[in-house]
Amino acid sequence: MAESNSDFDLLWYLENLSDKEFQSFKKYLARKILDFKLPQVPLINLRATKEELANLLPISYEGQHIWNMLYSIFLMMRKEDHCMKIIGRRNRNQEACKALMRRKLMLRWENHTFGEFHYKFFCNVASDVFYVLQLAYDSTSCYSANDLNVFLMGDRASGKTMTINLAVMKWINGEMWQNMISYVVHLTSHEINQMTDSSLAELIAKDWPDGQAPIADILSDPKKLLFILEDVDNLRFELNVNEQALCSNSTQKVPIPILLVSLLKRQMAPGCWFLISSRPTREENIKMFLKTTDCYVTLQFSNEKRELYFHSFFNDRQRASTALMLVHDDEILTGLCRVAILCWITCTVLNRQMDKGHDPQHCCETPTDLHAHFLADALTSKAGLTANQYHLGLLRRLCLLAAGGLFLSTLNFSGEDLRCVGFTEVDVSVLQAVNILLPSSTHKDRYKFIHLNVQEFCAAIAFLMAVPNCLIPSGSRGYKEKREQYCNFNQVFTFIFGLLNENRRKILETTFGYQLPMVDSFRRYSVEYMKHLGRDQEKLTHHGSLFYCLFENQEEEFVKKVVNTLKEVTVYLQSNKDMMVSLYCLEYCCHLRTFKLSVQRIFEYKEPLVRPTARLSYISTASGFEDLLKALARNRSLIHLSLNCTSISLNMFSLLREILDKSTCQIRHLSLMKCDLRASECGEIASLLVNGGSLRKLTLTNNPLRNDGVNILCNALLHPNCTLTSLALVFCCLTEKCCSSLGRVLLLGRTLKQLDLCVNHLQNYGVLHVTFPLIFPTCQLEELYLSGCFFTNDICQYIAIVIATNETLRSLEIGSNSIEDAGMQLLCGGLRHPDCMLVNIGLEECMLTGACCESLASVLTTNKTLERLNILQNQLGDEGVVKLLESLILPECVLQIIGLPLNDVSAETRRMVMTVKERKPNLIFLSETWSVKEGREIGVIPASQPGSVIPNSNLDYMFFKFPRMSTAMRMSSTASRQPL
Repeated sequence: MAESNSDFDLLWYLENLSDKEFQSFKKYLARKILDFKLPQVPLINLRATKEELANLLPISYEGQHIWNMLYSIFLMMRKEDHCMKIIGRRNRNQEACKALMRRKLMLRWENHTFGEFHYKFFCNVASDVFYVLQLAYDSTSCYSANDLNVFLMGDRASGKTMTINLAVMKWINGEMWQNMISYVVHLTSHEINQMTDSSLAELIAKDWPDGQAPIADILSDPKKLLFILEDVDNLRFELNVNEQALCSNSTQKVPIPILLVSLLKRQMAPGCWFLISSRPTREENIKMFLKTTDCYVTLQFSNEKRELYFHSFFNDRQRASTALMLVHDDEILTGLCRVAILCWITCTVLNRQMDKGHDPQHCCETPTDLHAHFLADALTSKAGLTANQYHLGLLRRLCLLAAGGLFLSTLNFSGEDLRCVGFTEVDVSVLQAVNILLPSSTHKDRYKFIHLNVQEFCAAIAFLMAVPNCLIPSGSRGYKEKREQYCNFNQVFTFIFGLLNENRRKILETTFGYQLPMVDSFRRYSVEYMKHLGRDQEKLTHHGSLFYCLFENQEEEFVKKVVNTLKEVTVYLQSNKDMMVSLYCLEYCCHLRTFKLSVQRIFEYKEPLVRPTARLSYISTASGFEDLLKALARNRSLIHLSLNCTSISLNMFSLLREILDKSTCQIRHLSLMKCDLRASECGEIASLLVNGGSLRKLTLTNNPLRNDGVNILCNALLHPNCTLTSLALVFCCLTEKCCSSLGRVLLLGRTLKQLDLCVNHLQNYGVLHVTFPLIFPTCQLEELYLSGCFFTNDICQYIAIVIATNETLRSLEIGSNSIEDAGMQLLCGGLRHPDCMLVNIGLEECMLTGACCESLASVLTTNKTLERLNILQNQLGDEGVVKLLESLILPECVLQIIGLPLNDVSAETRRMVMTVKERKPNLIFLSETWSVKEGREIGVIPASQPGSVIPNSNLDYMFFKFPRMSTAMRMSSTASRQPL
């Protein structure tokens, strides 16, 4: 913005020069324009008058360049009065900036007990952070760097805003950044999200009175300018801006993303500093600007700080110790107190219970207890009989606001929102006084709950109160900021289950004299719904959220009823808290048969997760948690052990060998997908094959074993003690060089029934070596998977011989290879042979056209064993598809499942498909609208899963192929193949 202040009157400075001084000034100016690398302006010359020059300079150059040149020229001319006037102006503007920042920050701090206590506490405990911030912006410090960004990271309510406020206030009071920072420009994501286009000058001036900021002085020395950007994770746009679009002109109006990136890349204000706050996120907005020289500070509420907090709050050693012991002994409460605000709520509740002479250990066992006491005490602390009625109404309106806000993704409420649910100004004052609703720190003239947990708890009460829906005005806004987008109601349901416990519910019901009407209905619904899920396990993909709800409830009979029908459980463990909750609920899972466990982080826990008496058929764990593995493996009913995505150490191999060698071990399937196993580990794997008496299936998919590694495995597969029947080597970096060893196993081995070599560069030579042994009757192989192995139709005649002569082969997957019509003709000859026993063949994405469909149609009417055929993603055309449909409709065709490309066929052909479906209702058509993403991990999804691409199919699993190769898929029913 243009400076209208007389201090910036350029003409005044020029008119106070004599004619001789003015001529010298112009000569110096011409030299400074070159020194500053500014563009030459023809009209700025020795003939220009003072008035012309005063008018030309502002329209030719940015203000900071003009005044920096003027100050430098006046120094050389020894015009001390002019220099002192500029220095005085800059000093006044620096003080004005501090006064401006003081007013802005003070508006964010309200004078309430909670705020005062937190201010004092953070002043004491954040000294280490202030020390880092002091050194980071000190250009003489070894911790500093050019164009430094300081990232202040922390979870919700971790104190990021408080830390920034305190740091800026210390700067204002002369306690930090003296002679280092002259100006601070404070920006929040909420402010930025309201903008579309802006110049840097406008962005800086937004907080100044009437938008008149001393831009020239602020930008005169960027190395003393600090930009604070709060909540960058909440920005509504991405910052992946093309470098060519960046701008260096502070007065040019550009889209906000370009402006921010130009600043962060220092195209504007080169040399300035940045202090950026954010919640931990993987967004590119953080990654793309984080340099190795930047400073990264994480705010965490450590155990030491929590102890200091409790002692500071209670100011009574006995009470503080009692409260700390209660929290430390409970993983749930410990997790709650990792946030300063929730720590304050916990301390407030425990203090009040101690004041009443109650034992906090019995009345504050769960977060539901704490929040119920917090609301009850806060709303009724001074209430008599009449006041109880008033506060019940206040609670009802509060819950209405909370639920309406969550359902409409609104966490910051306007005055109109508050009036919409019936709040008066007095109500708002009461709620603010008891620290339930507080002024928003990010949204002007708005209120928010002291913490999201309190809003979620109130929403849970609203559900059990059966309050009517409330469409709060702010909820109808089209655009929602990222931090306002609320879609995970797990915590709300956890609180609902907590309130189903009679003792916890009584905290509210006794206080307000009101019975929550929906409790019995929800209890009945929960039990019935779980019975329904027991009949359809696929609808509940993991049980962690349910277990947290039941742990919050802890009514034994109710928990038993809810989990009674569970036969399969999937649990993800990341912490002691997850372990504790899972242990509690698993105790009541009397009919559990399948347990899928993923340990995602190693942590210490002493209790066994699965009791020896539990009957389990499947365990999946995703960590090197060896003690847990040993405990689980003792279970005699365990038949499937998955260690996918795990770093397998030598100790782990030794433990696996010990487990598999035991006569009591029943593990039949070991899955080691994506474990980064290499040839050097194949000796250990081979040892498992030789010594694993019960092991029948080994999955090594997505490991770079290479040829050397597979050669080692092949030797073990021929060992007389090896009883393996199924081996998966999908995407293991294999070539034709290992195929002679594999062929030897197929020819001489006696146990291997299933071999999966999909997505390996075997080519013609390798595939020939693998398929040749199938001609001999000694080969026992029943299923062979060669999709994506880079072979051509040159060897299809040999594959056709295998199809025609092998009496044991039942399934052959050869999709995503260059078979083409010529190769298909040869394969059809084998499929028509009366000795062909094949049940399934996969030919998806094999470059087939309608020219091969006549031969394929004859197969459908002559082959009496083929039940499944997949020719998706081939360009058959209407004519080719019609030929196949004509055969499919005939009674001689015994096919049960067909993958037929129907996306581009005509309406008439589609009507013919419907006719075939009517005539043969048991025939299943696979759709070509696969939803496969590039880069997806190789794995399986249930066909009945929501969003599945095979609706109403009797297929139990779909198998994804290697993600980098196309969207081809392999399919199989559980009758012939178990999932990877």
